[in-house]
Amino acid sequence: MAQGRERDEVHNVALGPSLSVRWVQGFPKQNVHFVNDSTICYPSGNFVIFINIETKKRTVLQCMNGIVGVMATNIPYEVVAFSDRRLRPLIYIYNFPGLTRRTKLKGNVLLDYTLLSFSYCGTYLASYSSLPEFELALWNWESGVILCRKSQPGVDVSQMTFNPMNWHQLCLSSPSAVTVWTIERCNQEHFLKAKSVKLPLEDGSFFNETDVIFPQSLPKDPIYGPVLPVSAIAGLVGEEAETFRPKDDLYALLHPTMHCWTPTSDLYIGCEEGHLLMVNGENLKVTVLNKIEDGPPRVERNLISPVTMAYQKGGVLASGIDGFVYSLLIKDTDYKVEDFLEVERPVEHLMFSPSYRMLLIQTDKGSVFIYTFGEEPTFEKVLEACDGKFQATDFITPGNEYCMTLTQSGEVCVWGIEDGACVSRIYLNIQATVLACSPSSLSAAVGTEDGLVHFLDVRDVESPREVHKAFLSESPVQHLLYDQRGMYVLVGTSEGHIFVINAKPSSSFEILGFIEMGKGILQISTASPLETDIVEVMVLSPFPETRRSRLEIFSLPKILPEVSASFADERGRLRDEFIHKFVYETEHTLSSVVLNLQSNRIYGFCNQVPYICSYLLPEKEHSGVYILKPHQKIQSKQYGPGMLSLSPHGLWLITIAKCGILCIRDIHTLETFTRCRSHSHQGHGIQSVRISMDGQSILVNGRDDNTLVNLRWRRFGGVLANDILEYSQQLTTYLKTIMDEENNYLSIPKRESLDLESESEHAVNENMQLTIDSSQEELVKVDHTEEIPWIQQKSQEAIKKEVKLFSNKRREIKRGIKALAKTVQDMMEENEAVDDIAKLEQQEFGLDLEELERLHNENEQEVAKIRKDVEMQNLAKRYLSEIIKEECWNSMSVKGRSLKCFHIPYVVENFPMKERTDEELKELKRVVQQKKIETECLKLRKEVVEVQSAITLVKKHHEEEDEEEEEDGAVKDSSLPNYMLGSLSTDFRDIIYKVKTAFNSEFDAAYKQKEIEIARVKEKNVRIKEIILDLELKESVWQPEFEDCEKPERTLVVESSEISAPRHIKPWQKAKADLLVTREMERLLLTRGPDLRRRALMDMMGGVLEVKKEDILRMVIPQPAFMVKPDALWSEEERKHFKEYEKKVKELNEERDKYRKSLETEMKKLQNSIQESTQNFDKHLKRLFERRVKAEMVVNQEELKINNLVFSLLLDEEISSRETFLNNYLARKQEEKNQTSEAVRKSREDLDMYKEHYDNLLAEDKVLDRSFKKEFSEIPSHQVDILYKLFKRRPRIHKHKVHAETTSLVPFGERPGSGKLNKDAFAQLMKAMDDLDSINNMPEGLDTSIWEHFCMTRRGKVENEQKVKQKAAGLIEMVAFLRRRTEDDEKVQHEIEKVFHELILLQEDKVKFQLNLTIQILLKQGQVELENFQLMLDYSDAILINKVIIEDLNSVIRAQGQKKVASMMESKEVHKGIFQIEWEHKKMEMEMEDLNQKAWDIQMLFFSRDRQKYLSEPNYETLIAIQIGIMEQTIDVLDKTHKKNVENCKKLLKKLRRFSNQKDIANYTLSCNLREELVAVSERKDICNAMGSKLTCEKIAKERYENMMQQQKLTKISKEQAEQISILQAEVERLRMKTFPALVQM
Repeated sequence: MAQGRERDEVHNVALGPSLSVRWVQGFPKQNVHFVNDSTICYPSGNFVIFINIETKKRTVLQCMNGIVGVMATNIPYEVVAFSDRRLRPLIYIYNFPGLTRRTKLKGNVLLDYTLLSFSYCGTYLASYSSLPEFELALWNWESGVILCRKSQPGVDVSQMTFNPMNWHQLCLSSPSAVTVWTIERCNQEHFLKAKSVKLPLEDGSFFNETDVIFPQSLPKDPIYGPVLPVSAIAGLVGEEAETFRPKDDLYALLHPTMHCWTPTSDLYIGCEEGHLLMVNGENLKVTVLNKIEDGPPRVERNLISPVTMAYQKGGVLASGIDGFVYSLLIKDTDYKVEDFLEVERPVEHLMFSPSYRMLLIQTDKGSVFIYTFGEEPTFEKVLEACDGKFQATDFITPGNEYCMTLTQSGEVCVWGIEDGACVSRIYLNIQATVLACSPSSLSAAVGTEDGLVHFLDVRDVESPREVHKAFLSESPVQHLLYDQRGMYVLVGTSEGHIFVINAKPSSSFEILGFIEMGKGILQISTASPLETDIVEVMVLSPFPETRRSRLEIFSLPKILPEVSASFADERGRLRDEFIHKFVYETEHTLSSVVLNLQSNRIYGFCNQVPYICSYLLPEKEHSGVYILKPHQKIQSKQYGPGMLSLSPHGLWLITIAKCGILCIRDIHTLETFTRCRSHSHQGHGIQSVRISMDGQSILVNGRDDNTLVNLRWRRFGGVLANDILEYSQQLTTYLKTIMDEENNYLSIPKRESLDLESESEHAVNENMQLTIDSSQEELVKVDHTEEIPWIQQKSQEAIKKEVKLFSNKRREIKRGIKALAKTVQDMMEENEAVDDIAKLEQQEFGLDLEELERLHNENEQEVAKIRKDVEMQNLAKRYLSEIIKEECWNSMSVKGRSLKCFHIPYVVENFPMKERTDEELKELKRVVQQKKIETECLKLRKEVVEVQSAITLVKKHHEEEDEEEEEDGAVKDSSLPNYMLGSLSTDFRDIIYKVKTAFNSEFDAAYKQKEIEIARVKEKNVRIKEIILDLELKESVWQPEFEDCEKPERTLVVESSEISAPRHIKPWQKAKADLLVTREMERLLLTRGPDLRRRALMDMMGGVLEVKKEDILRMVIPQPAFMVKPDALWSEEERKHFKEYEKKVKELNEERDKYRKSLETEMKKLQNSIQESTQNFDKHLKRLFERRVKAEMVVNQEELKINNLVFSLLLDEEISSRETFLNNYLARKQEEKNQTSEAVRKSREDLDMYKEHYDNLLAEDKVLDRSFKKEFSEIPSHQVDILYKLFKRRPRIHKHKVHAETTSLVPFGERPGSGKLNKDAFAQLMKAMDDLDSINNMPEGLDTSIWEHFCMTRRGKVENEQKVKQKAAGLIEMVAFLRRRTEDDEKVQHEIEKVFHELILLQEDKVKFQLNLTIQILLKQGQVELENFQLMLDYSDAILINKVIIEDLNSVIRAQGQKKVASMMESKEVHKGIFQIEWEHKKMEMEMEDLNQKAWDIQMLFFSRDRQKYLSEPNYETLIAIQIGIMEQTIDVLDKTHKKNVENCKKLLKKLRRFSNQKDIANYTLSCNLREELVAVSERKDICNAMGSKLTCEKIAKERYENMMQQQKLTKISKEQAEQISILQAEVERLRMKTFPALVQM
C-alpha cells in the first residue's frame, strides 16, 4: 500500500519539478566486480556504481525498491544482477552500458539473498538465500525461470563459484565445509546433486573414518554377546543414527576461508590454519600441498590464512591480513611463496580482468587498486575510500562548486559539486561528530567527542588547513550550527550546554558565553533575516516526565560581541534577562523542530504519530512555561522518526525520515511538491540533508549505508526558482563584503600556541603562585601542562576572584577555628588525667557530630555487609553439610562404622544400609507372590507330564517337521521375558539385604562386646594406676579407646579442643563470668567457717584418723634426736633406744617388702587378665572378619548376578534398537529405491521419445539429401551435378583469432559449451550462407528462380543439420544422465541387499545371545588348577556333569596308565640294547666312508699351470712385474681412446640437440596446424555422420576388406613363385657345377 501511494504521488507531481541523482559517493562493502575489461562496479546503498578504469567516469544505477543486497556480473553478456533487501526480495538483471532492465527474477525466498554467481558459459545464475530457507537455486536468467532448487537447512555459505571450464559444477564453501554441487540435465529438466569434500584435520593429516551404519572393524566377543555400533548403544533408531558420533570421535577439521577453480577443474582451497589444499574435481580427493621455504621464514609477516585467492597460470595469488599480496607457485604437490605486491592496508578481494591484463585489489577500507601487467607494470589507485562512514556534510559557501564531508575518525574531504570528484583531504586524527561551514567566510567548524571545536580554512579547497581550535568543555559536541548570516556558531554538548562563538575569523573565534539547557538536546534551529539585527535561536529537548517536548527560544543581538562581558556572568553564563529566554511545551513529543525566518511560527515533526504540525508563537511576552497548540496539522506519509530543515530562503520545508524518502513541502500549505527516494529503511534512512544557497543542489547523507547522494532539479523554474534565486542573490550581496574582510583574516598566520591555550596556561601559572590558605583554594591548583576547557577556566577565574574578595574574612574564620581546636586539645588532655568515672568518651569531643555519626553509620554498614557475606557463606556451607549429612548419614538406617582389634591389625567394617522404601517392599512382596505361583505351576506341570508319559511312550515316531517345531518352541521358551529378569533381580537384592542384615547383627554384638571389654579394662586400670602410684613406678598404663572410624558420629561434633582460634568473649559475658567467680569464692569462705579441727588433725595424725595398709610404703619411723651426736657420746639408754629403733625399721622394711610383692603380684594378675580378655576379643573379631569376607563374597556374587541380568537387558535393548534402526533404514532405502526406479523409468522414456525425435530429424535430413535430384529433375543433368556439389558445399567459418599475448595470460582460454558462442557461430554461418547465396555464385545458364529455390533448399538443409547437431549433443547428455540414474539405482539396490544381510546377521546373533546363557558357578580355591592359565573360552559344545563321574574316570585312567608305564619301561630296556648295537655298526660304516673319501681327494688334487710356473721359474717376480707394466700401457691407451670417443659423442649430442630443437619448432607448428585440421576434421566428421556415415563406413570397410583379401591372395602366390624360383636356381647351380672340371689339389 505504501508503494502504491508513493506511485500515485509521483504521478501527481510528475508534471512539476522533480529531483534526480547527479552523483553518488559511496565505498564498497562487498566485493568489486568487473563488468568488462575496462569497467568495474560495486553496490553502495540504493545504488550500483560503475567506474571506468581509464577515464574514471562514473555511472549510477538506482534500485527503486530499497538498498542493494548482493551483486554479480556476467562478463560475456555484459549484464549485472543484484537483489534488493525487502520481504520476498527480487533479483534484477540489467544490461551494461545501457543500464536497461532485461528481466526480473522472482523466487520463493522470504528474507534475503546472500550470494549470487553467474556461470562462465551459458545463461545460468546461481543464488543462495539465508534464513529461513537456506536454498540453492539455479536460474535461466534469460527466460527468468528457476531450473532447479535444493534446500540445506542451517548451512551458511560464504562463497559460491561456478567451474569456469564446466558449468555443471558449482562449489559452495563455508568456514566449516566445502560442497561441490553437480548440475545434471536431461532434456529440459535440471537436477542438483551434492557431494561434500572430506577435509583433513587441523594438523593437515587425514582421519580414517569408519562406516557408522555398517561398521566392519567391530571386535567379536564370544562371552558377552554381540558387539553393536555406538548408535545402537545410544538407543538411536532414526536418521540421526546415520551420522551419530561420540564426543571422543569428533576431531577439529580445517576451516576453509577461500577457494578458486583451475583450468583442469580442480579446486585450490585456502584454510584458516595456513594450509593450502588441492581437490580433484572428479573424485574430490583432497591433497595437502607442502610449503617449500627457500630462505629463513618471515617472522614479522607470515601468510597464516588467505583472505582471498585468484588463480593464475602456475599457481594462485593470495593475500592475508598483513597488507601483502603473495604469489603461490604450485608444482605437483609443493608450492613456494613469493612476495608479489605490497599494499597499504589488508587486502580483502582479488580479481583478474577478463583479459587477465589487470589485477583488481580491494582493501578492507574499501579502496580499489589496479595492477596492470606488462613490460613495465603499473600500480594505480582507482578508488580511495574514506576512513569510516560519513558523519556530516555541508556546502562550502555559496554552495555551487564544492561541498565537504566528515568521517568519525576526523577525515575531512572536499568534493566537487558537478562530478563528485575528491578535490582534497585533511586528517584531523580526532573522534569527530559534526561539521558546519560558515556562510560569512570560507571556513568550517568540526566538533569532536572530546569537546573541542576545530576551525578550518577552506579558501584553498585543494589544501585545507586547521587555523584554530576551541576547547569548550569535556563533554562531546553533538550539535554545531551557523546562523543564516554567519554571525554566530552555536555549539550544543551532551551536558545540555549551548556555547555561543563569534563566527568571524577577525575575532579569532571568540567564545562569547554559554546557556544551560536540559540534557539530550535534539535540535537547534536559528532564524536570522537580513532586515533584523538579532538572531533567534530555538532549542528542542525532551521532557520525558510529562511525555512532552520542551522548546526554549532566546535572542542573540548583533552587538553581542561588543557587550559580551555585560551579557555574561563571571562563569561565562549568558543571563536570561538579556537574551530574552522563553520556554514552551508541546502536547506531543517532537523529534525535530524548525523556526521560520519571521520568528512567529515553528514547525515540528511528531515522534509518536506521523504528523507534521505548525505552531504559532504568542506575540506577547510571558513568564514560565507556555503550552503550544497545533495551528496546522498534516499527515507526513513518512514512517519513523523524522527531521525538519528549512531552505535558505525559508519557503521550503524539507522533511526526512527513517523510510529514506526526502520530501520538499511548501512552508505555507505543508503540501509536498516533490519527493525523492535516495535511501531506504534497511539502512535506517537519511541522517542529514543540506541544500545549497541557490537551492540547485541537495546533499543527502545516509545513516548506515555510508552513501552520499547529490540531487539536482529537473523541470525547475517559475516562481519556485525565482524566489530562491532572488534570495540567494540578496544574501550573496550582503555577505560578499563580509566574506572578503574575514577571508583576509584567515590568511594571517597564527601562532603555534593558540590564544585559548596561552590564556589557560597563564591563568594556571598565576594560580600556582597564590598562597594556599584553604581547601577551596586547592581546587584552583591545576597542573600547568594540562589543557583546561573554557568553561572550567571561567569557573576557576570566578573562584580566584572570590578568593581575593573574601580573603580577610576567611583568615579571621581560620584563626577562630585554630583557637577552638587548641581549646578542645587542652580539654582532651585534661580529660585523660581525671578518674574513669568522670572521664568523657572520645567521641564527645568531636565538634562535627554529624560527620562522626556519618562515619559511624558507614562503619556499621560495612560491618553489617561483611557480617552478612560471612553469614551467607556459612549458611551455604551449612546447607551443603546438611545435604551431605542427610545423604550419607541420616538416610542410613545402619551407619557405616569399623571395628579394630586390640593387638592385631585387623579391621572389620559393617555394611552401611538404607531403609527400604515402600516401593521396594511392594516389589519384593510381588516377587515373592510370583515365585509361589511359579512353584505351584511347576508342580502342576510335573503332574500333567507324568499322566501323559504313557501316551508319549506309545507315540515315539513323529514327523521331522513336528520335531523342528517343538525345538523352535523350546528355543523360544528358553528366553526369559524382561519382567522375569526384573523379578530375579529383586530376589537377588533381597538375598543381599538379608546377608548384610545378618552380618550387621553379629557386628553389633561384637561392637557391644568391645564396649564391655573397654569398660572392664578401664576398671582394672584404675587399680593398676593406684598400684603404680604406691610402688612409685614409671610405667604407662595401656588404655584402649574407640577411634574415629569406630565412632564416626564424633566427626559430626566439633570439640572445643579442635578449635585453634581463641574464643571471642563479649565484654558483658566476661564481666558476668568474673562476677560469678567472685560470688563463688565468697560462698566458699562463708560455708567453711572456723577450721581448727582440720588444722589439729593435720598436725597430729597427718589428716587421717586411721592408718591404711597402703600407707605402709609411705610410713617413716622418726630418728631419735641423739643420733645427731657421735656414737661415742651416746649413753646406755640412748643405745637401747637405738636398738629398738633399728628393730622397728627392720620390721617396717619387711612389711614394706611383703606389701610391695603383693602389689606387684596383683598388678601382674590384672595385666594378664586384660591381656587375656583382649586377645579373646581379637580372636572373636578375627572370626568375624572371616565371616565378613564370606558375606562380602556372597554379596559380590549376587551383585554379579544382578549385573549380568542388567547387562542382558541392556544388550537385548541394544539389539532391538539396532533391529529397529535397520528396519527404518531399509524402509527409507526402499522408498529411495522407488524414487530411483521411477527416475530411471522416466529417464528411459524421455530418452526413447527424444531418440525418436532425433531419428525423425535425421531421416528428414536424409530425405532432403535424397530428394534433391528429384526436385531439380527438370534441368539438365550436368547442371544438377553442379548444383549438387554446391548443395554439399558449406562455408568455412573464420574463427576470431586470439592474440598470443592474451592466450598466454588467460589461463582458462575459451570456455566450452557456451550458448552465446553457439548462437554466434550459427549467426556467422547464416551470414556466410548469405554470401554463398549471392547471385555471383550462380552457375552459368541457370535460371534465377531455380537458383533462389536452390538457395532456399540449401539453407533449409543447413538449418536442419544444425538441429541434428544440437539434438545429437542433447542425446549424448540424456544417455549419460540415464547411465548415472542407473548407477544410482544399482547403488541403492546394493545398499538394500547390504541391509538385508545385516539384518540376517543380527537375527543370528540375537538367537545365539538368547541361547547362550551365562551360568555363574562357585569354585573353591585349590579344587581346580590349570597350568599356564590357558583357559578355554569357547563353550559352544560343552555340557555340565557331576564331578564324581570325572573323578571315577580319572582313577580308572590312572590305574591303566600305571600298567602301561610298566610295560613301556620293559620294552624301553630292550630297545635300548638294540639301538646301541645299531649305532656302533653305523659308526664303523661312516669311518670307512670317510677314509675312502680322503684317499679320493688326495688322488684328485688339482695342480694348475701357474703353480707349476711358480715352482719351475726362478725369476717369477720379475716376470709378474713385466706383465703389470704391459697391462698399465694398455690401460692408458684405452683411456685415451675412451676420451676421444666421449668428445665425439658430445659433439654428436650437440648436433642432435640442435636438430631436436628444430624438430620441436616444427612439431609445434604442426600441432598448431593439427589443431585447426582437427576442428575441420571434426566438422566434416559430424557432417558425414549426419549424412549417413553408417552406410559410407560399411561400404569403405567392405572395399578395404576385399582389397586386403586380394592382397593376401597375391602375396601367397608371390611366395609360392619365389619358392619355385629358388628351387630352380638351386637345380641350375647344381647342373652347372657338374659341367665344370674338378680341380683337386695334389
